[in-house]
Amino acid sequence: MLLENKVVLVTGGGRGIGAAICRVAARHGAAVAVNYSRSGEKAEALVREIENGGGKARAFEGDVRDPEAVQRMVEAVASHFGRLDGLVNNAIGGRQAGALAEASLEDYANAFDFGCKAVINTITAARPLMRDQGGGRVVNVVTELWNMAPAGWSVYMAGKGAMVGLSRSLACELGPEGITVNMVAPGWMADEKVDTSGEGSQKFAASLPLRRHGSAEEIGNGCVFFLSELGAYVTGAYLPVTGGRITQMGA
Repeated sequence: MLLENKVVLVTGGGRGIGAAICRVAARHGAAVAVNYSRSGEKAEALVREIENGGGKARAFEGDVRDPEAVQRMVEAVASHFGRLDGLVNNAIGGRQAGALAEASLEDYANAFDFGCKAVINTITAARPLMRDQGGGRVVNVVTELWNMAPAGWSVYMAGKGAMVGLSRSLACELGPEGITVNMVAPGWMADEKVDTSGEGSQKFAASLPLRRHGSAEEIGNGCVFFLSELGAYVTGAYLPVTGGRITQMGA
């Protein structure tokens, strides 16, 4: 198992892609800290699912936009599991799509809070633990839209664009401490929010080079690569998990 004896914290881990990342990490042997803010019931259900499958997990509440809450959460993770080896920044909330004329400054501020402030909070809290252990892994979940920049997504891009910039700079800054920082960029993945049976959804899948939707767990696979020793000599990388859609964009 690629993550045996490792402890991985996944923000926004109670639902959607975050929950899928937790499942895959646990399947590879990690003890998973499932962060949630408002999805407590889903997070606890996921913990029971992982434990029933023979894995280790525990839910930890914390708003990743609040530095004090994040510090308490990371300390609780380390106290419970004894260490922290990997961090996946996946949490997101609020409005994502909409034209400039429809969006408010609060929408942009919220996107920036999740894409930038939250990442700073979690890395700041986890860094001393990872450094003292001789290194660690950070994976930031960004977006394929970074390569496409479509109209109507400027709110989303404000947050994710900040995350991309942070990831690349911090990969250089934290590398000497043995901490890698990489990015996984999901395409339109099949999870609890996506109806893959609709005509439009099926046409989209057929348009991709791989001719199918990706599953949310395939995002987990990308994260596990970066979290494991397989990705030990990779940092600052951007991995599109999109079924080839990025290639169609010429990126």
